[in-house]
Amino acid sequence: MATQQSIPQVVQQSKLVVVPFPAPQAITQLELSTLLSLRGRLHQLQDQVQQAEQSIKTRLETGALLEAGDHKAELKDNFRRNVAWKDVVVRLAERLRMDGEAYCARVLASTKPTRTLFLVVE
Repeated sequence: MATQQSIPQVVQQSKLVVVPFPAPQAITQLELSTLLSLRGRLHQLQDQVQQAEQSIKTRLETGALLEAGDHKAELKDNFRRNVAWKDVVVRLAERLRMDGEAYCARVLASTKPTRTLFLVVE
């Protein structure tokens, strides 16, 4: 016959510790003024960067020489054809018993690419 053993269990009463949560720090008018001032400066800097980039871009387009040094600047062309309608045309051409892919290839070949020019400074 099996014997039973009783294992004494010690139950401790947990103590609830209350840690005071600090109140959030007040937002000062100085902080708000500083934020608004920084936003204004950011807009000014963005405008200055845009003007500087446009100036360099324009001069590079007209053939200006680049001074020797650590940095380089060049214009990169990106040509892209937007043919968002291709899938629709392929399906329609196939309904008309045409080779849809060949038709789209002919249309794409005759489409003038869109030019995108950007300045790269390193």
